Amino acid sequence: MPHVARSILFVDDEAPSRKWFARCFGGEFDVATAASADDAMAILAQRGDEFAALVTDYRMPEQDGMKLLRRVQHDHRHIVRLLATAYAEKDVAIAAVNQGKVLRILEKPLEDEPTREALREALALYRQQALERALNESRAATLRETLGFLAHELNTPLATVRGCVSTVAARAIANGAGSRAGVAEFEEHQPGELLAALERAERRAQYCQSLVATFLQSARDAYPGAAPQTVSASALLGALDEFPFEEQERVWVTRRVARDFRLPGRRDLLYLVLCTLTKNALQALRGRPRPSLRIEAGCEGGAEGARGWLRFVDNGAGIPPDVLARLTREPVTTRAGSGGNGMGLMFCQRVMQAAGGSVRIDSTLGEGTTVLLQFERAVQPIEASPGA
Repeated sequence: MPHVARSILFVDDEAPSRKWFARCFGGEFDVATAASADDAMAILAQRGDEFAALVTDYRMPEQDGMKLLRRVQHDHRHIVRLLATAYAEKDVAIAAVNQGKVLRILEKPLEDEPTREALREALALYRQQALERALNESRAATLRETLGFLAHELNTPLATVRGCVSTVAARAIANGAGSRAGVAEFEEHQPGELLAALERAERRAQYCQSLVATFLQSARDAYPGAAPQTVSASALLGALDEFPFEEQERVWVTRRVARDFRLPGRRDLLYLVLCTLTKNALQALRGRPRPSLRIEAGCEGGAEGARGWLRFVDNGAGIPPDVLARLTREPVTTRAGSGGNGMGLMFCQRVMQAAGGSVRIDSTLGEGTTVLLQFERAVQPIEASPGA
Protein backbone atom coordinates (compact mmCIF):
# COMPACT_ATOMS: atom_id res chain seq x y z
CA MET A 1 0.00 0.00 0.00
CA PRO A 2 1.24 3.49 -0.83
CA HIS A 3 1.77 6.06 1.88
CA VAL A 4 -1.53 7.93 2.35
CA ALA A 5 -1.14 11.49 3.61
CA ARG A 6 -4.05 13.13 5.44
CA SER A 7 -2.70 16.53 6.44
CA ILE A 8 -4.07 19.80 5.06
CA LEU A 9 -2.06 23.01 4.81
CA PHE A 10 -4.08 26.23 5.14
CA VAL A 11 -2.39 29.46 4.02
CA ASP A 12 -3.74 32.88 5.01
CA ASP A 13 -2.03 36.05 6.13
CA GLU A 14 -4.82 36.79 8.66
CA ALA A 15 -4.27 35.13 12.04
CA PRO A 16 -8.00 34.91 12.93
CA SER A 17 -8.70 33.01 9.72
CA ARG A 18 -5.91 30.53 10.46
CA LYS A 19 -7.14 29.97 14.02
CA TRP A 20 -10.73 29.46 12.85
CA PHE A 21 -9.70 26.96 10.19
CA ALA A 22 -7.56 24.90 12.59
CA ARG A 23 -10.26 24.92 15.29
CA CYS A 24 -13.11 24.12 12.91
CA PHE A 25 -11.50 21.29 10.93
CA GLY A 26 -8.73 20.05 13.23
CA GLY A 27 -10.97 17.39 14.74
CA GLU A 28 -11.41 15.58 11.44
CA PHE A 29 -8.18 16.45 9.62
CA ASP A 30 -4.54 17.02 10.52
CA VAL A 31 -4.30 20.77 9.94
CA ALA A 32 -1.17 22.90 9.60
CA THR A 33 -1.23 26.63 8.88
CA ALA A 34 1.10 29.15 7.26
CA ALA A 35 1.00 32.95 7.24
CA SER A 36 2.49 33.46 3.78
CA ALA A 37 3.43 31.73 0.55
CA ASP A 38 7.08 31.60 1.62
CA ASP A 39 6.13 30.01 4.96
CA ALA A 40 4.01 27.46 3.11
CA MET A 41 6.82 26.51 0.73
CA ALA A 42 9.24 26.18 3.66
CA ILE A 43 6.84 23.77 5.39
CA LEU A 44 6.35 21.77 2.20
CA ALA A 45 10.10 21.59 1.62
CA GLN A 46 10.46 19.79 4.97
CA ARG A 47 7.21 17.84 5.21
CA GLY A 48 5.72 17.78 1.73
CA ASP A 49 4.93 14.06 1.81
CA GLU A 50 2.64 14.56 4.81
CA PHE A 51 0.16 16.77 2.98
CA ALA A 52 -2.72 15.67 0.81
CA ALA A 53 -4.27 19.09 0.17
CA LEU A 54 -3.48 22.80 0.28
CA VAL A 55 -5.99 25.61 0.73
CA THR A 56 -4.66 29.11 0.12
CA ASP A 57 -6.11 32.58 0.31
CA TYR A 58 -5.91 34.59 -2.90
CA ARG A 59 -5.14 38.08 -1.56
CA MET A 60 -1.91 38.03 0.42
CA PRO A 61 0.95 40.55 0.64
CA GLU A 62 4.21 39.96 -1.25
CA GLN A 63 2.99 36.86 -3.11
CA ASP A 64 -0.65 36.09 -3.91
CA GLY A 65 -2.32 32.69 -3.78
CA MET A 66 -2.10 32.12 -7.53
CA LYS A 67 1.70 32.27 -7.48
CA LEU A 68 1.74 29.83 -4.57
CA LEU A 69 -0.58 27.44 -6.41
CA ARG A 70 1.69 27.47 -9.45
CA ARG A 71 4.76 26.73 -7.31
CA VAL A 72 3.00 23.89 -5.50
CA GLN A 73 1.70 22.50 -8.79
CA HIS A 74 5.28 22.42 -10.07
CA ASP A 75 7.15 21.22 -6.97
CA HIS A 76 4.52 19.09 -5.17
CA ARG A 77 2.25 17.70 -7.87
CA HIS A 78 0.71 15.10 -5.57
CA ILE A 79 -0.97 17.79 -3.39
CA VAL A 80 -4.59 18.61 -4.26
CA ARG A 81 -5.03 22.38 -4.45
CA LEU A 82 -7.96 24.64 -3.47
CA LEU A 83 -8.24 28.44 -3.63
CA ALA A 84 -10.13 30.58 -1.11
CA THR A 85 -11.05 34.08 -2.21
CA ALA A 86 -13.51 36.84 -1.53
CA TYR A 87 -12.81 38.26 -4.98
CA ALA A 88 -14.83 36.18 -7.42
CA GLU A 89 -13.63 37.91 -10.57
CA LYS A 90 -13.85 35.77 -13.70
CA ASP A 91 -10.13 36.08 -14.51
CA VAL A 92 -9.18 34.83 -11.04
CA ALA A 93 -11.33 31.71 -11.45
CA ILE A 94 -9.97 31.00 -14.93
CA ALA A 95 -6.37 31.45 -13.79
CA ALA A 96 -6.95 29.20 -10.77
CA VAL A 97 -8.16 26.38 -12.98
CA ASN A 98 -5.71 26.82 -15.86
CA GLN A 99 -2.54 27.76 -13.98
CA GLY A 100 -2.96 26.40 -10.47
CA LYS A 101 -4.95 23.29 -11.47
CA VAL A 102 -7.25 23.74 -8.48
CA LEU A 103 -9.94 21.27 -7.50
CA ARG A 104 -12.33 23.84 -6.03
CA ILE A 105 -12.65 27.60 -5.54
CA LEU A 106 -14.01 28.42 -2.08
CA GLU A 107 -15.71 31.75 -1.42
CA LYS A 108 -14.67 33.72 1.65
CA PRO A 109 -15.75 34.00 4.34
CA LEU A 110 -15.49 30.23 4.45
CA GLU A 111 -18.51 28.30 5.67
CA ASP A 112 -18.18 25.16 7.76
CA GLU A 113 -20.10 22.51 5.81
CA PRO A 114 -19.24 23.50 2.22
CA THR A 115 -15.57 23.77 3.18
CA ARG A 116 -15.65 20.41 5.01
CA GLU A 117 -17.19 18.73 1.98
CA ALA A 118 -14.51 20.27 -0.26
CA LEU A 119 -11.76 18.98 2.05
CA ARG A 120 -13.25 15.48 2.05
CA GLU A 121 -13.43 15.58 -1.73
CA ALA A 122 -9.79 16.69 -1.89
CA LEU A 123 -8.62 13.82 0.33
CA ALA A 124 -10.68 11.31 -1.65
CA LEU A 125 -9.09 12.57 -4.88
CA TYR A 126 -5.64 12.39 -3.28
CA ARG A 127 -6.19 8.76 -2.23
CA GLN A 128 -7.42 7.82 -5.70
CA GLN A 129 -4.43 9.45 -7.37
CA ALA A 130 -2.02 7.87 -4.87
CA LEU A 131 -3.40 4.41 -5.68
CA GLU A 132 -3.13 5.10 -9.41
CA ARG A 133 0.48 6.24 -8.99
CA ALA A 134 1.30 3.14 -6.96
CA LEU A 135 -0.34 0.91 -9.58
CA ASN A 136 1.55 2.58 -12.41
CA GLU A 137 4.82 2.34 -10.49
CA SER A 138 4.14 -1.34 -9.81
CA ARG A 139 3.47 -1.97 -13.50
CA ALA A 140 6.65 -0.13 -14.48
CA ALA A 141 8.71 -2.00 -11.86
CA THR A 142 7.33 -5.34 -13.06
CA LEU A 143 8.12 -4.46 -16.64
CA ARG A 144 11.67 -3.37 -15.72
CA GLU A 145 12.28 -6.55 -13.75
CA THR A 146 10.89 -8.70 -16.54
CA LEU A 147 13.05 -6.91 -19.10
CA GLY A 148 16.18 -7.35 -16.97
CA PHE A 149 15.38 -10.99 -16.34
CA LEU A 150 14.65 -11.54 -20.02
CA ALA A 151 17.99 -10.01 -21.03
CA HIS A 152 19.77 -12.32 -18.58
CA GLU A 153 17.86 -15.40 -19.78
CA LEU A 154 18.48 -14.62 -23.45
CA ASN A 155 22.21 -14.15 -23.02
CA THR A 156 23.14 -17.81 -22.47
CA PRO A 157 21.06 -19.41 -25.26
CA LEU A 158 22.11 -16.72 -27.73
CA ALA A 159 25.75 -17.34 -26.84
CA THR A 160 25.11 -21.04 -27.48
CA VAL A 161 23.58 -20.26 -30.88
CA ARG A 162 26.59 -18.15 -31.81
CA GLY A 163 28.96 -20.89 -30.67
CA CYS A 164 27.15 -23.56 -32.69
CA VAL A 165 27.08 -21.42 -35.82
CA SER A 166 30.77 -20.57 -35.40
CA THR A 167 31.60 -24.27 -35.01
CA VAL A 168 29.80 -25.13 -38.23
CA ALA A 169 31.36 -22.22 -40.12
CA ALA A 170 34.86 -23.15 -38.92
CA ARG A 171 34.49 -26.68 -40.32
CA ALA A 172 33.74 -25.51 -43.85
CA ILE A 173 36.13 -26.86 -46.47
CA ALA A 174 37.17 -24.45 -49.18
CA ASN A 175 35.98 -25.47 -52.64
CA GLY A 176 38.71 -27.26 -54.56
CA ALA A 177 39.17 -28.13 -58.19
CA GLY A 178 36.99 -31.23 -57.88
CA SER A 179 34.19 -29.68 -55.84
CA ARG A 180 30.66 -29.86 -57.17
CA ALA A 181 28.94 -26.55 -57.88
CA GLY A 182 26.37 -25.58 -55.27
CA VAL A 183 27.59 -28.14 -52.73
CA ALA A 184 29.28 -27.02 -49.51
CA GLU A 185 31.53 -29.47 -47.68
CA PHE A 186 32.31 -29.58 -43.98
CA GLU A 187 34.75 -31.57 -41.91
CA GLU A 188 33.54 -33.44 -38.79
CA HIS A 189 35.60 -34.81 -35.95
CA GLN A 190 32.79 -37.24 -35.17
CA PRO A 191 29.90 -38.39 -37.39
CA GLY A 192 26.77 -36.24 -36.94
CA GLU A 193 28.65 -33.61 -34.96
CA LEU A 194 27.66 -30.63 -37.13
CA LEU A 195 24.03 -31.68 -37.50
CA ALA A 196 23.81 -31.97 -33.71
CA ALA A 197 25.26 -28.46 -33.38
CA LEU A 198 22.66 -27.06 -35.78
CA GLU A 199 19.84 -28.83 -33.94
CA ARG A 200 21.14 -27.45 -30.66
CA ALA A 201 21.21 -23.95 -32.11
CA GLU A 202 17.65 -24.37 -33.36
CA ARG A 203 16.40 -25.42 -29.92
CA ARG A 204 18.08 -22.42 -28.34
CA ALA A 205 16.63 -20.08 -30.98
CA GLN A 206 13.12 -21.48 -30.38
CA TYR A 207 13.57 -20.95 -26.63
CA CYS A 208 14.63 -17.35 -27.23
CA GLN A 209 11.55 -16.82 -29.38
CA SER A 210 9.31 -18.15 -26.62
CA LEU A 211 10.94 -15.79 -24.10
CA VAL A 212 10.53 -12.79 -26.40
CA ALA A 213 6.88 -13.71 -26.98
CA THR A 214 6.45 -13.89 -23.21
CA PHE A 215 7.94 -10.43 -22.75
CA LEU A 216 5.73 -8.97 -25.48
CA GLN A 217 2.69 -10.35 -23.68
CA SER A 218 3.93 -8.78 -20.43
CA ALA A 219 4.25 -5.44 -22.21
CA ARG A 220 0.67 -5.69 -23.49
CA ASP A 221 -0.61 -6.65 -20.05
CA ALA A 222 1.06 -3.57 -18.51
CA TYR A 223 -1.55 -1.32 -20.14
CA PRO A 224 -4.62 -0.48 -18.03
CA GLY A 225 -7.70 -2.44 -19.01
CA ALA A 226 -5.80 -5.47 -20.29
CA ALA A 227 -7.74 -8.71 -19.85
CA PRO A 228 -6.29 -10.84 -17.04
CA GLN A 229 -4.46 -13.99 -18.09
CA THR A 230 -5.14 -17.42 -16.65
CA VAL A 231 -3.42 -20.75 -17.13
CA SER A 232 -3.93 -24.24 -15.76
CA ALA A 233 -1.17 -26.10 -13.95
CA SER A 234 -1.21 -28.85 -16.58
CA ALA A 235 -0.86 -26.33 -19.43
CA LEU A 236 1.99 -24.59 -17.66
CA LEU A 237 3.88 -27.85 -17.16
CA GLY A 238 3.16 -28.73 -20.77
CA ALA A 239 4.91 -25.53 -21.85
CA LEU A 240 8.17 -27.19 -20.78
CA ASP A 241 8.17 -28.81 -24.22
CA GLU A 242 9.59 -25.46 -25.40
CA PHE A 243 12.53 -25.66 -22.98
CA PRO A 244 15.92 -26.27 -24.70
CA PHE A 245 17.03 -29.44 -22.94
CA GLU A 246 20.66 -30.48 -23.48
CA GLU A 247 21.41 -33.99 -24.73
CA GLN A 248 19.87 -36.43 -22.20
CA GLU A 249 18.38 -33.81 -19.86
CA ARG A 250 14.84 -34.34 -21.12
CA VAL A 251 14.80 -37.92 -19.79
CA TRP A 252 15.83 -36.70 -16.34
CA VAL A 253 12.53 -34.82 -15.99
CA THR A 254 9.17 -36.28 -15.03
CA ARG A 255 5.96 -34.27 -14.79
CA ARG A 256 2.81 -35.12 -12.85
CA VAL A 257 -0.41 -33.26 -12.06
CA ALA A 258 -2.15 -34.77 -9.05
CA ARG A 259 -5.13 -32.41 -9.34
CA ASP A 260 -5.31 -29.72 -11.96
CA PHE A 261 -6.15 -26.12 -11.11
CA ARG A 262 -6.22 -22.69 -12.66
CA LEU A 263 -3.40 -20.49 -11.38
CA PRO A 264 -4.09 -16.92 -10.25
CA GLY A 265 -0.95 -15.39 -11.82
CA ARG A 266 -0.13 -14.40 -15.38
CA ARG A 267 0.82 -17.20 -17.77
CA ASP A 268 3.82 -15.34 -19.21
CA LEU A 269 5.48 -14.56 -15.88
CA LEU A 270 4.71 -17.99 -14.44
CA TYR A 271 6.31 -19.54 -17.52
CA LEU A 272 9.49 -17.58 -16.79
CA VAL A 273 9.41 -18.88 -13.21
CA LEU A 274 8.99 -22.43 -14.49
CA CYS A 275 11.93 -22.07 -16.88
CA THR A 276 14.14 -20.54 -14.18
CA LEU A 277 13.52 -23.31 -11.67
CA THR A 278 13.92 -26.02 -14.32
CA LYS A 279 17.20 -24.53 -15.52
CA ASN A 280 18.55 -24.22 -11.97
CA ALA A 281 17.67 -27.84 -11.19
CA LEU A 282 19.19 -29.21 -14.40
CA GLN A 283 22.43 -27.35 -13.78
CA ALA A 284 22.56 -28.82 -10.26
CA LEU A 285 22.08 -32.32 -11.71
CA ARG A 286 24.92 -32.26 -14.22
CA GLY A 287 27.57 -34.81 -13.30
CA ARG A 288 25.36 -36.48 -10.69
CA PRO A 289 24.66 -40.24 -10.75
CA ARG A 290 21.09 -41.11 -11.83
CA PRO A 291 19.96 -37.46 -12.12
CA SER A 292 16.27 -36.86 -11.52
CA LEU A 293 13.95 -33.83 -11.50
CA ARG A 294 10.29 -34.32 -10.54
CA ILE A 295 7.91 -31.47 -11.31
CA GLU A 296 4.56 -31.94 -9.61
CA ALA A 297 1.38 -29.90 -9.33
CA GLY A 298 -1.78 -30.19 -7.29
CA CYS A 299 -4.34 -28.37 -5.20
CA GLU A 300 -6.29 -28.96 -2.03
CA GLY A 301 -9.75 -27.86 -0.94
CA GLY A 302 -12.94 -27.00 -2.76
CA ALA A 303 -13.89 -24.06 -4.95
CA GLU A 304 -13.84 -21.76 -1.92
CA GLY A 305 -10.45 -21.40 -0.24
CA ALA A 306 -8.56 -23.81 -2.50
CA ARG A 307 -4.76 -23.81 -2.27
CA GLY A 308 -2.51 -24.85 -5.13
CA TRP A 309 1.14 -25.82 -5.41
CA LEU A 310 3.92 -26.57 -7.87
CA ARG A 311 6.89 -28.56 -6.60
CA PHE A 312 10.36 -29.10 -8.08
CA VAL A 313 12.33 -31.96 -6.50
CA ASP A 314 15.87 -32.79 -7.66
CA ASN A 315 18.59 -35.10 -6.34
CA GLY A 316 21.43 -32.69 -7.08
CA ALA A 317 24.29 -31.58 -4.88
CA GLY A 318 22.11 -29.36 -2.68
CA ILE A 319 22.60 -25.77 -1.53
CA PRO A 320 24.97 -24.68 1.28
CA PRO A 321 23.02 -23.48 4.35
CA ASP A 322 24.54 -19.97 4.30
CA VAL A 323 23.42 -19.50 0.68
CA LEU A 324 20.03 -21.12 1.28
CA ALA A 325 19.22 -18.62 4.05
CA ARG A 326 19.66 -15.69 1.65
CA LEU A 327 18.00 -17.03 -1.48
CA THR A 328 14.91 -15.09 -2.71
CA ARG A 329 16.04 -12.13 -0.56
CA GLU A 330 19.46 -11.29 -2.01
CA PRO A 331 21.14 -11.78 -5.41
CA VAL A 332 23.34 -14.70 -4.30
CA THR A 333 24.42 -17.58 -6.52
CA THR A 334 26.57 -20.70 -6.40
CA ARG A 335 27.23 -20.45 -10.15
CA ALA A 336 28.98 -17.09 -10.53
CA GLY A 337 31.69 -18.74 -12.63
CA SER A 338 29.16 -19.92 -15.23
CA GLY A 339 27.24 -16.66 -15.51
CA GLY A 340 24.81 -16.93 -12.61
CA ASN A 341 23.90 -13.67 -10.87
CA GLY A 342 21.31 -14.75 -8.31
CA MET A 343 18.52 -12.60 -9.79
CA GLY A 344 16.43 -15.55 -11.00
CA LEU A 345 15.03 -16.64 -7.63
CA MET A 346 14.39 -13.05 -6.58
CA PHE A 347 12.37 -12.62 -9.77
CA CYS A 348 10.46 -15.81 -8.97
CA GLN A 349 9.66 -14.52 -5.50
CA ARG A 350 8.31 -11.24 -6.90
CA VAL A 351 6.08 -13.06 -9.39
CA MET A 352 4.73 -15.36 -6.69
CA GLN A 353 4.05 -12.50 -4.29
CA ALA A 354 2.11 -10.69 -7.03
CA ALA A 355 0.05 -13.87 -7.52
CA GLY A 356 -0.69 -14.09 -3.80
CA GLY A 357 1.74 -16.92 -3.22
CA SER A 358 5.20 -17.69 -1.94
CA VAL A 359 8.41 -19.60 -2.65
CA ARG A 360 9.83 -22.10 -0.16
CA ILE A 361 13.20 -23.78 -0.68
CA ASP A 362 14.45 -26.80 1.29
CA SER A 363 17.82 -28.36 0.57
CA THR A 364 20.26 -30.87 2.02
CA LEU A 365 23.87 -30.96 0.87
CA GLY A 366 24.58 -34.11 -1.10
CA GLU A 367 20.92 -35.09 -1.33
CA GLY A 368 19.08 -32.49 -3.36
CA THR A 369 16.74 -29.51 -3.31
CA THR A 370 12.98 -29.00 -3.20
CA VAL A 371 11.40 -25.74 -4.37
CA LEU A 372 7.72 -25.32 -3.47
CA LEU A 373 5.55 -22.67 -5.09
CA GLN A 374 2.39 -22.14 -3.04
CA PHE A 375 -0.71 -20.29 -4.28
CA GLU A 376 -2.89 -19.12 -1.41
CA ARG A 377 -5.71 -17.22 -3.13
CA ALA A 378 -7.87 -17.18 -6.27
CA VAL A 379 -7.09 -20.85 -7.00
CA GLN A 380 -9.75 -22.57 -9.13
CA PRO A 381 -9.73 -26.39 -9.04
CA ILE A 382 -10.33 -28.12 -12.39
CA GLU A 383 -12.21 -31.32 -11.81
CA ALA A 384 -11.57 -34.19 -14.22
CA SER A 385 -14.52 -35.04 -16.47
CA PRO A 386 -16.16 -38.45 -15.91
CA GLY A 387 -14.27 -41.22 -17.68
CA ALA A 388 -11.16 -39.10 -18.17
